[in-house]
Amino acid sequence: MKFGPVPLGEAVGAILAHSVQADKVKLRKGMVLTPEHQSQLAKAGYKSVTVARLDPGDCHEDEAARMLADALTPDPVTAKLRVTAPFTGRVNLLADGPGVAVLDIGALEDFNRVNPMITVATVPQFQQMNAGGMVATIKVISYAVPGADVLRAARLAQGAIRLAAPVYRNAALIVTEIPGGPPNEKGITAIRGRVEALGMELSEVRIVPHQTDALTSAITSAQGDVVMILTGSATSDVFDVAPQAVRAAGGQVDRFGMPVDPGNLLFLGALGMQPVIGLPGCARSPALNGADWVLSRVACGIETTGADIAGMGVGGLLKEIPTRPQPRASRKS
Repeated sequence: MKFGPVPLGEAVGAILAHSVQADKVKLRKGMVLTPEHQSQLAKAGYKSVTVARLDPGDCHEDEAARMLADALTPDPVTAKLRVTAPFTGRVNLLADGPGVAVLDIGALEDFNRVNPMITVATVPQFQQMNAGGMVATIKVISYAVPGADVLRAARLAQGAIRLAAPVYRNAALIVTEIPGGPPNEKGITAIRGRVEALGMELSEVRIVPHQTDALTSAITSAQGDVVMILTGSATSDVFDVAPQAVRAAGGQVDRFGMPVDPGNLLFLGALGMQPVIGLPGCARSPALNGADWVLSRVACGIETTGADIAGMGVGGLLKEIPTRPQPRASRKS
């Protein structure tokens, strides 16, 4: 692509590089100049204009963005994405419903190395999305790029972006109570909101004493596709009441504790085919915490192992809480 000022007499058919005012008419950047535009510019006193001209083999920004979007999401319906029409070298990939973004990070990094003018920006891996949320934006920065680079980038990142939709329909919530413990209504409302944001239903809420036997019975009879447990007293050990109740019900606990703050006191396990999530106390608030990361992945059928949870620590400092009794930063007296 050639870029720079040219005499006005040579500008027809070129792409206007910068918006200009021609008397009462504004000619916007990116438009292809016609003889009429040339006449308007001449009447306004312009002798030259800055333009972009495609070289043989170049691909216009909009066509390049469309080709790249087609490569990144070759089957939008299956990928649960909606692809916007190209405009000024940009195409957006929007979530077609609730779910989590699933990205081939290596392929996307290779894509972005081909040519600095060819870019894709995405949300983080496994970011929870709502319908209409932008999962990625493809932007061709210059007015045209070599067609060979477009084809290479497209080849490197075939099908690299998709949305994983929820695979479960509903969830059961079991809440344990202790005398003088926190009220339950606010926490149940917050958890219901999380479940419904994933397109699921909170189909069952049971409140039981904070005792292993009572909790075991509730877990055994829970009918939800996913079982969540919110304890009135924080789970402080892998052998505390809630993890022990899961084992007593015939299930297993795969991970206790996560390097995400807030959210440290989460545990994850299963009872047969039912995933079981022991929620940390911070799940009583609608604010983002580690339970959101785990619930969204589990709900969407994304395998979530102990190693996966361990890897959440980088980027897992979600919010500094100044009211903690043991502040992290030392203070001078």
